[in-house]
Amino acid sequence: MNETERDDDEARENAELARRASKLFSGRVEFLLSAPQLKFLPDPTVPEIAFCGRSNVGKSSLLNALTGRRGIARASVTPGRTQELNFFEVGEPTLFRLVDMPGYGFAKAPVKVVDKWKKLVKTYLRGRPVLHRTLVLVDSRHGLKDVDREMMKMLDEAAVGYRIVLTKTDKIKASDLEKVAAATAEEAKKHPAAYPELHLTSAEKGMGIEELRAAVLRDAGV
Repeated sequence: MNETERDDDEARENAELARRASKLFSGRVEFLLSAPQLKFLPDPTVPEIAFCGRSNVGKSSLLNALTGRRGIARASVTPGRTQELNFFEVGEPTLFRLVDMPGYGFAKAPVKVVDKWKKLVKTYLRGRPVLHRTLVLVDSRHGLKDVDREMMKMLDEAAVGYRIVLTKTDKIKASDLEKVAAATAEEAKKHPAAYPELHLTSAEKGMGIEELRAAVLRDAGV
């Protein structure tokens, strides 16, 4: 098989994966539960894909765009639940779960709140056998911050593979986006658990959503 034929096969495979992803996310996607402590986690019966990022990175908007729902990510996020792991089931029967992790970057949060978050997240990342991939969301207008690097280091140490997803790419000039993407990709090379491919997305414009859906399906192994 020559290079052109391999490229054609890969293109067909990606197109089929995108089609399946679109169909799957247009079906059943439902909030399952919120887990404030590890004892409340659902049974590890299906693959899980986790989403994390700094506060206001656009995580809820991306989850809504990914699932084609307007308010799915807010269905569980009521006052008092900001420090919980929120689980959503995808498929009928359930094929995998999306896990909305609490936002990080607590400039004004009490020390006890930060410690509680770190304990919950670290233990989940290190001890969850069905966690297939984590998506680290980064605001494209700001690029990687120290809190993002801390999260990436935590994932490296837990040996959990992760993808970096740049959000809000419609809010930045193309030339600036190119620079941020290049700098982010270069830094990601230094992290053993980081996936080499970046995802550039805009929940508002729908940019990169189809490709991210396909990546989630691939990571979930369904």
